[in-house]
Amino acid sequence: MSAAPYTVSDVMTHTAVAIGREASYKEIVEIMHEWKVSAVPVLEGEGRVVGVVSEADLLPKEEFRREEPVLPDQVEEASKADAVLAADLMSSPAVTVRPAATLAEAARIMARKHVKRLPVVDEVGMLEGVVSRSDLLKVFLRPDEELAEEVRGLVLDELVPGGALEVAVRDGVVTLRGPLPGRALVPLLARAVGAVEGVVDVRMELDGAATAAA
Repeated sequence: MSAAPYTVSDVMTHTAVAIGREASYKEIVEIMHEWKVSAVPVLEGEGRVVGVVSEADLLPKEEFRREEPVLPDQVEEASKADAVLAADLMSSPAVTVRPAATLAEAARIMARKHVKRLPVVDEVGMLEGVVSRSDLLKVFLRPDEELAEEVRGLVLDELVPGGALEVAVRDGVVTLRGPLPGRALVPLLARAVGAVEGVVDVRMELDGAATAAA
């Protein structure tokens, strides 16, 4: 009924900055500053991702600069304060995602692992790109006209054929107006429209009764 969901490959950055195991602390900081990124994948061999160095991995050097007692739950973090190479700073194994993963899958991984960026790897772990939180939000940049066309062609033509309902989209919010035969269709229609990539919210004004459906 609906178009194929957007995947990570549709929104990821294909040209990704990366480092090797021997990259120095200062070099990593300079790369992050130059490329305006919060994490960089660590590669070995032909480009296999073996870890990631993030800002969180770099901060212990500042956090534990003073000679204060290290609490038991800070031992692992404090050990990075003395590290000077990517091999010792990186978090490994890296949290990655495949290019065919849906945006929802990538978002769940980021939320569960508390990361802002994910290296995108192929079936053998070779780096193909990077996807960030901002990349996942790109679908919400789709023009209202494009969303309206998809709702009409891929949702309404299947569920409510005949052009009985009018579609209006403003700032990503879809409003459906007109007569609807059988209120049993309302939940199904709301879910189908809401599943269109880039739709912010769904509202219904059916037979004169306004209904909001998220």
